[in-house]
Amino acid sequence: MFSEQEMASPILRRKSVKANNSAVIKTTISGDFGDMAVDEAAPTGTGTGPSPLQAVMGALCGCLAITFRRVATDRNFEYAHLDMEAEFSIDIRGRLGMQGVLPYFHQVTVIALVTTRESAQTLAAVGQETLLRSPVYNLLKDTAAKLDVQWRCITVQVA
Repeated sequence: MFSEQEMASPILRRKSVKANNSAVIKTTISGDFGDMAVDEAAPTGTGTGPSPLQAVMGALCGCLAITFRRVATDRNFEYAHLDMEAEFSIDIRGRLGMQGVLPYFHQVTVIALVTTRESAQTLAAVGQETLLRSPVYNLLKDTAAKLDVQWRCITVQVA
């Protein structure tokens, strides 16, 4: 993809979004992808989009899936499907303003189910490299949140 000489210097990519909030809970985010909303469930919000923390979980799963695809391609790892379930816990006292309580994730768990003919050991290696290369995972890893990503193999039998 890039030569060794090109990789010697930073390769920067810039992206941007715009956000609009009309003094309500719902915020509309726009970018080269179109529009999306982050919101809260009723009665606090309108329930028309994920909460900001759910959006981060979606970004984590999306980033892991994209990075997994790239790593799988690099390693000739064949798979048919990837499903993920993610959950988080927070102590809401932090977002309510209590000093000393972190307002972000306490625990994040992702279970990735990979349908493949490859071995569980090969999947584990691809999964580990995925974590090393995933921007969103590493962003969260640099917080005090406890992260647990489990790569599980759903074996497809060769006919």
